[in-house]
Amino acid sequence: MANLGNWFMSWILRTPFHRLLSENVLLISVTGRKSGREYALPVNYQRAGDEIWITSRRERTWWRNLRGGAPVKLRLAGKMLRGRGEVFEEDVRVAKYMAEFLQRSPSLARYFGVGLDSEGKLRGEDVARAALERVMVRVKILD
Repeated sequence: MANLGNWFMSWILRTPFHRLLSENVLLISVTGRKSGREYALPVNYQRAGDEIWITSRRERTWWRNLRGGAPVKLRLAGKMLRGRGEVFEEDVRVAKYMAEFLQRSPSLARYFGVGLDSEGKLRGEDVARAALERVMVRVKILD
């Protein structure tokens, strides 16, 4: 069922209807290191200047093609962009970047099981726990 959902979202992102999703979802294309095939998949993202930040579950495999850095293509808001992606897997770095990700969009904290303390700040222990299940991907936009 997930493949059907990904196919549908990918299709929408390639049409003028992309506006329905483009605020939070983009299409990232990565090339498989072993297969040489290009894989395109919809992912949630945040933009911070010329960087795109994506988080993915560790059990997914697409992000492994970005180890050591690799070129990517993005379909973002109906436009094709080139970028260079890199993945962060180390728990401490993932927690650091995930905290920044969630500070930019605090409404997502609950989705990741991250609570807020009495001052409205992210609970560090929750971020550290969530980081064990995730990786962070940074794409530097080149265009």
